This record gives sequence, structure tokens and C-alpha cells, in this order.
Amino acid sequence: MATDLPVRNSIRMSWQRSQASAVDTDQPAPAYFAGLDFDTTLSRAARPVIDALSSELTDEPVCIILTDAKGIVLDRRGGDRSLIRRLDAVDLAPGFRYAESEVGTNGIGTALEVGGPILVLGAEHYTGVLRNFACAGAPITHPITGGLLGVLDITTQARNSNAVLLSVAKLGARRIQERIIEEANALDQALLSEYYAVCRHTGGSVIALGDEVFMINAHAQQHFDSTDQAALIDRTRDARGGTRPLTFIADLPSGISARLAYQPTFLGDTLAGGIIQIREQRSAPRAGTRVPAVPGMAGTSALWRHTTHEVLDACGRSEWLVAEGEPGAGKTTLLRAVHDYSTPTQRLAVVDADDPDIVATAASELESGADLIIRHAEVLSDDVIHGLADLLQTARDGAIGRDPWIALTRLTGRSDEDALGTQLLSFFPRTVAVPPLRHHLEDVPALVRNLLSRAGITGVTLSAGAMNQLMRLPWSGNVSHLRTVLTDVARRRRSGVVELDDLPAECHATTRRHLTRMEALERDAIVGALASHNGDKTAAATALGMSRATIYRKIRDYGILS
Repeated sequence: MATDLPVRNSIRMSWQRSQASAVDTDQPAPAYFAGLDFDTTLSRAARPVIDALSSELTDEPVCIILTDAKGIVLDRRGGDRSLIRRLDAVDLAPGFRYAESEVGTNGIGTALEVGGPILVLGAEHYTGVLRNFACAGAPITHPITGGLLGVLDITTQARNSNAVLLSVAKLGARRIQERIIEEANALDQALLSEYYAVCRHTGGSVIALGDEVFMINAHAQQHFDSTDQAALIDRTRDARGGTRPLTFIADLPSGISARLAYQPTFLGDTLAGGIIQIREQRSAPRAGTRVPAVPGMAGTSALWRHTTHEVLDACGRSEWLVAEGEPGAGKTTLLRAVHDYSTPTQRLAVVDADDPDIVATAASELESGADLIIRHAEVLSDDVIHGLADLLQTARDGAIGRDPWIALTRLTGRSDEDALGTQLLSFFPRTVAVPPLRHHLEDVPALVRNLLSRAGITGVTLSAGAMNQLMRLPWSGNVSHLRTVLTDVARRRRSGVVELDDLPAECHATTRRHLTRMEALERDAIVGALASHNGDKTAAATALGMSRATIYRKIRDYGILS
């Protein structure tokens, strides 16, 4: 693409970015994404606006296109058959991503890059096949948060182009933003009404949470101190956006165990948010109560002490229990350690749900005199659950000659209405919530020392900067995730002090949202490029084939430390 033509500066710069991204000048290659979520704030607000625009432009040879903030086409309306065929030929259709880095200069991707409305006329497109079109793209931002939501694009054949295209695109984007405000007001009002109704009816602690709303009533503020309130707020993340009722346990720093019952609130078919009612269940040992150090376990936070005490108490009473938590939180490790501490001479067997003969294996272990842990109960089939229920009843009746201790692990947030809940859980009088690592990050230093020691890794320590960074991460895979990171670090540095720069790329980003595999790869590539260029963002962007604006945005989105 020659750039010595008399073109606008914004187009010239877009060509340069496209060239740096190695975009094919002859044929664009937009990526395709299946399984898109069409029930979003943007889609709901845009639908009636696009309907109205389509009606207004019925006799005009233009197509109205809506994309998300990544340039993925969500909706395409209008246009005559000839225009639709031409758009299909260049994959400007729902599911395809029209980012500038993939298809070069265009009304969608370039509007996202510059952060403002732009009209791209035929010859101004970077790739040859797009020069048959003229397109005007106007970014859509959230009117409250200011966050970028997507682009409204008006596309026509190049011979029909005129300046009115951009005016129509900007008008449509503005109408969508107004609809977002209207919907937000209606949804917030529905949530607020439900919140007040629950507060009046229960007189207890209540939290309301929506996309842009968070309220905690006076009772909760008076009943829980600031530290417990912070923990409760953090736990509500697990319920935010949920469309089904959910009950979960929060073990608070003060030692209080609270039961949180989430009920979604709808306005018609649209989720407005949810109401959480909080009930204090029981108090665990407070700061002055001694919880013994259990060999093999690490962590002295109030939350972890409380969890350990719960399991110790159940094991000491020979009370069967369920350990519930996220994958990798340490459920089985905790049960093993407490059992070995409480009854060191008693053998403990662990059976896994993926054992095709789990019922026979469990029966054999119990008959041999062992205590038992049943792992991953959430994946047990109904037939296996029936068999285990018969076995547990036999053990409960004392028919195997002794009184064994039995525990079961399962993932948190599962329904108690299925076969597992109705047939097996009734045998277990107590459920202990094993907290995710992000809820007791103060235990990370002790866990690091423990995990390195158990792996036989000696002579490796972490600097204060590296340790502080590990304590800031969300640890989506919990303790297992931390173990994997430490193993990776030790593989590359076998002795000495691990500095911040020695941590894997994923540890240099602090975003708490779940990343797709592609996003994780992109994040790691950005971290690697920044490290290779000593933090120079311009050089890193050039190396990665993206614009400075893009790399700055992605650094912010991924929470990359730079």
C-alpha cells in the first residue's frame, strides 16, 4: 500500500498500523467466533435502535452493522441483495472480527483504534477487496462508566458514499447510549424496589448488586465490622450476574461463618441484578483461641484457622463431613492432614469419582478398616450415587464391624436438588467451605514455603517484590495454580532469589476476570515483548504488530504491570 497519496493523516496512520500488523493487502482474513452472547447491555439497547434505523433506511442501499468492543460483528441489517452478497464475500458478517490488525483500515476497526467516529471511503481502505465499500463507524461508549462497548457502522458500496453516512452512524450510536441509560434506570429501579421490600420483610442483613449498583443495608453495616464487610463484598463476586438462586457460605476474617442466599431480580426477561440475604451461622475460634498447627498445612489467617478448626472439630467427633470448594482450593489435602493429625494410627483411603468400580473399591476399603474420602462427588453418576448411598447406610448401621470416619469433597455452588444432594448429602451432617486462595491471600508466603519444601526445592527464595506480586493475583486455580507457578519458576531458577522479573508472564497481570485461552496467550506475548524491550511500549507494540493505542489499552485491560 503506497502512503504517498494525498490522504488524510488519520488514514495514513491507519495504513501504517495495518502494514505493521502484516495485514494482507489483497484479501482480509478476519477471525470467526462462534457462540457469541447476544443478551448483553449493548445488544439489548441496540436492537430497537437498529430496528428503527432499518425502517428509516429501507430504500437506501446501506447496511447497518453492530460490533462489540473487539470488532466482532453482532448484528447486520438492511442492504439490498447485491450489497449483502458483497459483504458476505469479504466476511463482513455476524461472528467475524473486523479489527484493524486483521483486515486493515476500515470503519469498524479504525474507529476502535482511534477511539472516535471515522468515515473510510473506498480507496482509503488498506486491503484491495474492501475498496469497493465506504463505511462510517461510530464508537459506542457506556454513558455511565465510559467504557467502550462497540461500534455502530454504516456500510454501502463506494459509489454511493457521502458524508451523511457518518452523521447517521453517530446518531445511531447516540440513540443506543440513550437506550442504555433508559434500561439502566428501569433495571436499577426494579432492583431497588426488591431491595427495599426484602429489607422491610426480613429486618436482617441485605446486599443488592447489579451491573452499576451495589447497596448494603444499615443492619449489615452495624452487624459486621469493616473487615468482615470487605470479605462479604468480595464473596458477592461469585453471585454477580447469576440467573439462578444460589446459596453459599462465607467464612469471615472475624471467625464468623455467614450463609449468603442470592436471589436474582428480573425486569421482564432481563436480569436487573440480585438480592443477597445474610445469616450468621455460627462462630468459630476468635483471635485468642488456639488452633493447633497441623503438619502438612500452611496458613495462619483467621479464615484458614477457622476452616481448619471446623475440620478438626468434625474429625475429633467422628462426624462425617463434606468439604466444599473451588478446584485446587486444597479440600483433599486439608482432610488428609487433619485426619493424620487427629488419628495418626488410623489408615485413610481416598477413592475418586472417576474410578469405574468406585462402589466396590470404597466397600473394600471400609471392610479393611480404613477411613474414607470420596473425591469429586459432583461428577458421580446416579447409579453410583445409589450404590454409595446403600454402602453408607450399611456403614452407618455398623454392619461392617466398626464406625468409620467418612468425608466427601465436591465443587462449590452445586445444587442440592439432584441425586447427590437428595441421597448422599443427608449422610453428612456438616459441610465445611474450603475458601479459594483469593480470600486468604495473606497465607501466600506460608504456602510458598510449604509448597517449595514439599516439592523438594531447596535454595530458592522469593524477593519481597515477587512475593508481594503473588499476593496480588486472583489465583483462578487456587493452591494448585500457585504450585504450578512455583514449579515453573524453580525449573528456570534452581537456586538464589527469585525476583519479580523471574515470575511467569501470567503473574505480571492482575486482572480478576477469567481470560480465554487466546486472551491468555495474548497477555503473555505482551508481557514477553515488554520484558524484551525493557518496558518500552512503543517497541513492544511494533514487535507484536499492534498500535501504541492498542498495546496501552490491552495493558490496562489485562492489568499488566509495566
